[in-house]
Amino acid sequence: MASLGERSDVGRFESWQRLGGALRARGDQLLVFVVLIAIWQALSMTLGTYWIGSPWGVLTRFVTGAFTGDLLHQASYTVIEAALGFVLGAVPAIALPFALRRLPIATAILDPFMVGGYGAPKLALAPLFILWFGIGIESKIALVAVTVFFIVYFSTQAGIRALDPKLVQMAQVMGANERDVLRHIVFPGAVPYIFTGLRIAMPYSIGGAVIAELISANRGLGYLIQLGAMNFDTTGVFVALAATTCIVFLGNFSVNVLEARLLRWRPVQDVTLQAGT
Repeated sequence: MASLGERSDVGRFESWQRLGGALRARGDQLLVFVVLIAIWQALSMTLGTYWIGSPWGVLTRFVTGAFTGDLLHQASYTVIEAALGFVLGAVPAIALPFALRRLPIATAILDPFMVGGYGAPKLALAPLFILWFGIGIESKIALVAVTVFFIVYFSTQAGIRALDPKLVQMAQVMGANERDVLRHIVFPGAVPYIFTGLRIAMPYSIGGAVIAELISANRGLGYLIQLGAMNFDTTGVFVALAATTCIVFLGNFSVNVLEARLLRWRPVQDVTLQAGT
């Protein structure tokens, strides 16, 4: 058997190996980022800043807008709409598959309607939400909630269906009741699927809010994009898009941190370094 010192050396080697892999991944990501910026700059120089704002011009306008507070003020509306819609869509989307877990007939009845709702173009619903809820924040929240709901619902349902029935039977043989099975077997098994759905739905929530603002709004990042397009201000459009991208990164980072915290029980090799992705 390996001695304690040998096991410690192996552990340190694996830690350094994981750290080296993470650093190489970050280096590759930085390289790709530099290449994209170079392509962007080349296109801006070739076509002119009238058509494609330069990276430096976008950065300058972005920093100026952040310091004056105008960009942050507009972005705050988009974040509020996306966050509220995300929560209102994700919570029932997680709860419903658990409620239907022992109701196969009800699940079979609802499945075609869920598939239809998932496939329906959400952008087409925006005019209806504006008609029903007005041009304020409520219509944007409704569009985001509907978009998020179906993504998280099907992901959670896939996690529950992927559960090995033998685990449930074994727990029941050992005397576990339905609550114990749900808490200690079904939910932990579905959590990775739930977070997969949340991670996919996060960018859609931001995008849904921006699209709704493009259709009808007098504030938010979508409004800035529309305003820039109307004034032929491509730099302003790129600034709003850059702000949207930053929000998506922050939202994805938050979901990954929460996932890493809730999945501490999983082996290290099964959990990617989410906080850095």
